[in-house]
Amino acid sequence: MTRIAVITADVLGERMAGPAIRAFHISEQLAGQHDVTLISTASCDISAPRFECRYVPWSSLRAAVSAAEVVIFQGFVSYHAPWLLRSDKILVVDLYDPMHLEQLEQLRDRAPLERRATHDLTIRVLNEQVVRGDFFMCASEEQRHLWLGQLAAFGRVSPENYDPDPSLRSLLAVCPFGTPDEPPVQKRHAIKDAVPGIAPQDKVILWAGGVYNWFDPLTLIRAVHRLAAEHDDVRLFFLGMKHPNPDVPDMRIAWETRQLSDELGLTGKHVFFNDGWVDYDDRHNYLLEADVGVSTHFEHVETTFSFRTRILDYLWAGLPVVATGGDTFGRLITSEELGVAVAEQDVVGLVDALARTLYDERFAARCRDNVARLRPEFAWPRTLAPLVQFCEHPTRAADVGHDPRRFVRRPVVPASTIGREAVRASTLLHQGGLRLLGSRITSRIRRVLRERRGG
Repeated sequence: MTRIAVITADVLGERMAGPAIRAFHISEQLAGQHDVTLISTASCDISAPRFECRYVPWSSLRAAVSAAEVVIFQGFVSYHAPWLLRSDKILVVDLYDPMHLEQLEQLRDRAPLERRATHDLTIRVLNEQVVRGDFFMCASEEQRHLWLGQLAAFGRVSPENYDPDPSLRSLLAVCPFGTPDEPPVQKRHAIKDAVPGIAPQDKVILWAGGVYNWFDPLTLIRAVHRLAAEHDDVRLFFLGMKHPNPDVPDMRIAWETRQLSDELGLTGKHVFFNDGWVDYDDRHNYLLEADVGVSTHFEHVETTFSFRTRILDYLWAGLPVVATGGDTFGRLITSEELGVAVAEQDVVGLVDALARTLYDERFAARCRDNVARLRPEFAWPRTLAPLVQFCEHPTRAADVGHDPRRFVRRPVVPASTIGREAVRASTLLHQGGLRLLGSRITSRIRRVLRERRGG
């Protein structure tokens, strides 16, 4: 059995967001054959039958993982624990969240200097992980193209890593967010006949997950306003307005969403907000009382590489999906007829899509059948299979002996000839030591002498 530590900086508790949920299920899938410890550096008040769950402050993390042979982590863990990157442990880096692209929208309201500094720090953290990691995970083929480019830029797409596996999937694997094996079973009423203003016969549109700046709930609010003029029974329910991790700040778009709903007279009549965050083990009771799941966002670079984990809950619960196109799930919704994908900020298109999935019973039934057919593809044992396979025989990356510093420096071209020659000499020294440097100097001298004789 391999000793494995899984680290998240998110809250492990009854109310969990995506990073903690993913870390928990990674631990669960590996615990059957390995000695796994799941660690949160924020807080932990959950337990699991097959692996240990614990809270460890940053100051004690090094001792807590000292016996681990493999360390799996995500996000800013390596920034707070830089000694991990200098250790000889086998490091699995989870890159399912391209946070440097996400921050372009998340930090838009910050002061320019703060925004740039935070974004630069995030890029530096990711670059350090890309240089050091032994195995990487991402959420989709689109993301894999992004991360292969970053790995190539830092010299990790090298002969040493390429020759044993030209696909490089033994270095960078697609491990999407997943869903539980078994379909959900309703235990109680959570929305219909439970939330004042929502009756059993009403049609419920569910917004699962948080309201963040890269999403577009305002177009959705406007669409519901128009739809409600023709269908008085339509209800939009926001599942969570307050992130369970206190370190995640409130977002401007959440406030604007409430304001617009109030201005249009929808709040408490056609639009409803859950101010907190639904318990992870209770979310299925909400999902199963919805008629359609929705996700609307803007078209920008974050969209291209996003993987909307909330849509997986819709698939798990068998819901038709209405979402903005342009990302992985947008294409899947269209190709597999899981619902309707709409254009960015298209109020009319969104009204039509919601009306079709809510009131065209034949179309909705076909979508549900297609969702049920596709659902097993996203079960956790299937999505995390490449990680499980790697951990059966975990090893350091093939290029582990290389000096990572040679590709980390900022590639600024020196202005002078002497400066360029100095950079070239330094690169040769890092790549092959004094022997390679001496060989290249000798070759240069011979070439210059030949040119002079020829002249």
